[in-house]
Amino acid sequence: MIYTMTLNPALDYVMHPLTLDMGYTNRSSSEELHCGGNGINISTLLKEVGTPSIAMGIAAGFTGDYLLKRLQEKGISSNFVCLDNGFTRINVKLNGIVMTMCNGMGPKISEKKVYELLDRMDVIGAGDTLVLTGSIPNSLPSDMYDQIMKRFAGRGIQFVVDAPGQLLMDSLPAHPFLIKPNNHEVGRIYGVNIESPEECMPYAHKLQEEGARNVIISCGGHGSLLLDENGAEHIVPTARIRLVNATGAGDSMVGGFLSMVTRGADYDTALVFASACGTATAASKGIANRNKINRVVTALYKKMGRAIPGIIANDMQIAKDAAAAREVDSKQQEAAEQFKAAKGIAGGN
Repeated sequence: MIYTMTLNPALDYVMHPLTLDMGYTNRSSSEELHCGGNGINISTLLKEVGTPSIAMGIAAGFTGDYLLKRLQEKGISSNFVCLDNGFTRINVKLNGIVMTMCNGMGPKISEKKVYELLDRMDVIGAGDTLVLTGSIPNSLPSDMYDQIMKRFAGRGIQFVVDAPGQLLMDSLPAHPFLIKPNNHEVGRIYGVNIESPEECMPYAHKLQEEGARNVIISCGGHGSLLLDENGAEHIVPTARIRLVNATGAGDSMVGGFLSMVTRGADYDTALVFASACGTATAASKGIANRNKINRVVTALYKKMGRAIPGIIANDMQIAKDAAAAREVDSKQQEAAEQFKAAKGIAGGN
């Protein structure tokens, strides 16, 4: 089982302002509300591609209630600790010419609730994967991820860490199965300016030498790289898209990679699928749906001049058949309702 941890979830309130002038009233042309938080994004992507996961974390107040309700409606299993006070934060994202964000701080978390969360995590055991990603609330120790990994060390759990800066570096002595910084985060760690996967590869080796087993570095429009635990280097380009919203693209990469690896795919296939998931989300208002992922997968393999591997092609066909079946069911239900309505009218006459 894959478990995702979101210590500081949020509701992302995305607005599309017609203007953005400081000191004046601005109007929005449309709005969207998404359940945010890196771990939640990963669980959402995993659900979309048919891989089960359990989302864990901390929620509070009416916003936390809404978040948990939405997860339930999406069919995402969750096991959140609920606080007695405060509310899950709201992040306001103003998607104009450039994305402008104002992220909430989140509730204060007591030591008692931390222990409750750790107790719930005792269900995680050998063969399971625990994804630690996203920011750590100010009320928790800055080394919370390190504490979690030390507590659960020796149980045969695979750790995945997608966190910035020192949080990432502090995780490396635990030999995480996967880390996934982007090129800018790697550049800040090592004090360099790197853009392409080729430029990033030497630093992937450094991160592996520090303890990471598999290292993915995403490089935006330049593509992505994977240095796998066997020492093999993999580089994939990115498919051409119209950028809609990059939020969640990195999380989608992590989800896509884990989905393929846990089902037995080789690392090269897993990286290509991960890249397609990230790109598809960047071209979507929220986490990408399966149809868009399939379109990007097809475009990416075509760009590389390679055939789609069987494990992905089979998944795509299953998803296509399921969508067709849902459409038939919907049409049959609509026809039945129309017949019932017509019969009712005829009976009334």
